[in-house]
Amino acid sequence: MKNFNLALVALTALGGVALAAGSASAAPMSVNGLQSESGVTQVRMMHGDRMMMKKRMMRKQMMKRRMMKKRMMNRGM
Repeated sequence: MKNFNLALVALTALGGVALAAGSASAAPMSVNGLQSESGVTQVRMMHGDRMMMKKRMMRKQMMKRRMMKKRMMNRGM
């Protein structure tokens, strides 16, 4: 019972230290909402860029369908 209490106290102390140090985040924004000096520039996606991505995704989907269709035809049943 003594070991359990000691482990519980140690775990609580370590948890408190971890919370006091601050949470780790992979987000480029800082806590107060201002962008930090990380060298990351945020830009707006323009209409042409969006259409290019859409076209690329549609083509990729079409190629996948074509591959699956070929695979189904060549199953040899």
